[in-house]
Amino acid sequence: MAVQEARRGSGSDRGAYEAAHGGGCTCGDCPHGAREGHRRAVAAFLLRRDEFAAGQGLPAAVAHSASASRQWVSEELTQSAEVVAERGRAEGEAWLAVLGRRTAAVVWAGVVLLLLGQSLTAIGAGWTAARTAGLAAALVVAGALTAASWFHRARGGALAPVIGEDNRLSTSRAVAAAWVLFVAYAVLVLAGQLAVASGHGRRDALISGLELARGAGAVTVLAVVCGIAVLVRRVVGLRVLGQRLQKVRADRPRAADLLTDDAGRGAFADIQYVVISTVALVFAAVRLARRPEQLPDLPWGLAVVVLVSAATYVAGKYAEGGRPVILSVVRAREAGDLDAPIRTGDDIEIRGAGFVPPGAQRADRLSRMVVRIGVVNVHVPLVPVTGGFSNPTDDLLTVPVPADVEPGRVDVQVVTSAGVETNRYAIDVTD
Repeated sequence: MAVQEARRGSGSDRGAYEAAHGGGCTCGDCPHGAREGHRRAVAAFLLRRDEFAAGQGLPAAVAHSASASRQWVSEELTQSAEVVAERGRAEGEAWLAVLGRRTAAVVWAGVVLLLLGQSLTAIGAGWTAARTAGLAAALVVAGALTAASWFHRARGGALAPVIGEDNRLSTSRAVAAAWVLFVAYAVLVLAGQLAVASGHGRRDALISGLELARGAGAVTVLAVVCGIAVLVRRVVGLRVLGQRLQKVRADRPRAADLLTDDAGRGAFADIQYVVISTVALVFAAVRLARRPEQLPDLPWGLAVVVLVSAATYVAGKYAEGGRPVILSVVRAREAGDLDAPIRTGDDIEIRGAGFVPPGAQRADRLSRMVVRIGVVNVHVPLVPVTGGFSNPTDDLLTVPVPADVEPGRVDVQVVTSAGVETNRYAIDVTD
């Protein structure tokens, strides 16, 4: 009752959040747009969290009770975090719409750079049919990507196929897409030269340039990276459904997703796969520029290096993640308390691992964590400290045992914000 009474007087405290724009605006960089609304909501949330961490802002109705104060603070921060999450989703949608236009602009900028490069290298050597075919192929690819950007303009434009179900850029899909575009471009260059070739010998030489013996290394790498893109999607999906991998949705994709895990930390498997694939692509592009009359003959040594890198990436996907686990449950004890069994109303510490999924460190994600004590679902309270939260953490949760829990032997189980359940751990609750 004290918490509810205090909440009725808290409307003015939430005025800072209501001052932010409604979140549905997608007008870009205007002062009241989605980006500005999200920025203001985040700033207001951080200020309020740090005030609570310093013991400020508590109403008198709950200040006398530690448990009531903790509950009131947790609910206030949860509501504020939901406002931030709403603004973040609005900003993400607006950003994807802008990204669709930017990807098309980047593609045509690449065509202009190719034209400039061909013009500079043609000085002295002269303009050749291969240069014309290369420019025509670039125009065809750019036109196709522009059309894709228009059809997927609300989902990131040409980048839509490489955005995963968790709204992050997929490393495997990005690498596969790069190889597909490069091989398609190389074939179009050959087709353009074949279209303008006049002599039978020249046409036969161009057709022989498509033989498998010429481009076996590049074709093998293409087949492997495309297969890995499909395999990784299947592996991740099955592990999520089997509760062996926790995934939370991101607000929007970022370029760093190609090199990091869901928590934003650099991932060795992803980094080495992107770096080695990029090096191989650069080598293949140079070979195509030097010999535009045939598919790039990627040396088998380099092709094997790419295959080893791809195998390492797949192994990393199999090894990452894991199901959260409870290792022990004990009665929380403050300084000066007597040792005693667990009773209703006491706080318990749940110790284990994997309680906070990667990418779920935000307050709106943390507030979704639930501890099931017997048949009672207890929401994990948010305990703010300067710069973050002391509860919950990845290896420790503190929750009260509600009065609705019947004395006796009951099971404790944690449900993470990703919806994954831990093992059951039995405790004894006394009167």
